Amino acid sequence: METETAAVRAKLLELAEEEYQRFASSLIPGVSNLLGVRIPELRKLAKAMENGDWRSYLQHASGEFFEEIMLQGILIGGVKADPSEKLKLVASFVPKIDNWSVCDTFCAGLKFTKTNKELVWEFLQPYLQSGKEYDIRFGVVMLLNYYIDETYIDRVLRILDRIRHEAYYVRMAVAWALSMCYVHQPAPTIAYLKNSTVDDFTYNKALQKIIESTRVDSETKQKIRAMKRK
Repeated sequence: METETAAVRAKLLELAEEEYQRFASSLIPGVSNLLGVRIPELRKLAKAMENGDWRSYLQHASGEFFEEIMLQGILIGGVKADPSEKLKLVASFVPKIDNWSVCDTFCAGLKFTKTNKELVWEFLQPYLQSGKEYDIRFGVVMLLNYYIDETYIDRVLRILDRIRHEAYYVRMAVAWALSMCYVHQPAPTIAYLKNSTVDDFTYNKALQKIIESTRVDSETKQKIRAMKRK
């Protein structure tokens, strides 16, 4: 298995681009182990690994480089496994998340959630109540990807309103989620926003993101602007 791990790293080093490394590093503050491999290339590599011994790879994979972690997350999203095994893989991966990019890409790939919504909902609850920055962001981004619908909207809004964490990437995730709630479920979300107890920064960022949305008309944007907290 060390041979495969080394082969994967060699492939990543081959795909790395110095100019892209500089660009990507500027977008992900605090990440210093970035090789500079583009996400589409990581997706291709993960796809090629799905038919191999991916279980053994995930068990032994290195996390020295950003792209190695990202690749593991993309692979978990793509492999065919039953929901309980998927959730074990997800649980083992979440502690490796230490930046918004890995978090958000990982969540977007967990499409098995769409056919296992209640199971995954229960799984997410401890993360949403965690005190750890990226546990919470993981939970919130999962909500905004898969749970903004008529069935879950009230529960989602209640959870978002209860989150109290000072970390920037938590507050921005909550703001993003609230804006998506408005876009997809405007009536319950506007009612919620009028009585929201989230902090002013998060609340105003949510309004800003709603105003920036191309799916909100100009008249509504004016009304949303008037709701800003001073």
